[in-house]
Amino acid sequence: MTDLTPIQNEIVTALEQMKEKSLITEANLVKKVRENAKISGKNKAGICLKDLEVCIEYLGENNGLPYALHLNSAKDILIKKVESDSAAGKIKLLDGDAKKRRQASERSISVLTNGDLRQKASGGKVAKKRNDRKKMSFRDVEEME
Repeated sequence: MTDLTPIQNEIVTALEQMKEKSLITEANLVKKVRENAKISGKNKAGICLKDLEVCIEYLGENNGLPYALHLNSAKDILIKKVESDSAAGKIKLLDGDAKKRRQASERSISVLTNGDLRQKASGGKVAKKRNDRKKMSFRDVEEME
């Protein structure tokens, strides 16, 4: 895993852990990546198609785990395990039209990035919301003068 980015390493690790499943949805994969990387935010984030394609190719070449990518009507990625003993036991990425549709939808969704892992590694402090706001009465200001 030397030529993969940190987020791609996390995706590969999650796919290897889920290898017994025949169908992996994008939501399940993201959940596993967030769980492994201990990322607390981005609950509705997706995975960038470019990162996923690199991971699928890596697993097919190095680990003998052939997967096929599909896009459902909501533009969510489905990852199907391909039987390695069949003639079609090769990795299959999205075709041109599906790839364009997914990349267009990625502009409007949040995706997991290397930055999310950096925040976790640097001990990034989560911004706390102030819930103990003190309200100052206008009358108190006048009394102080």
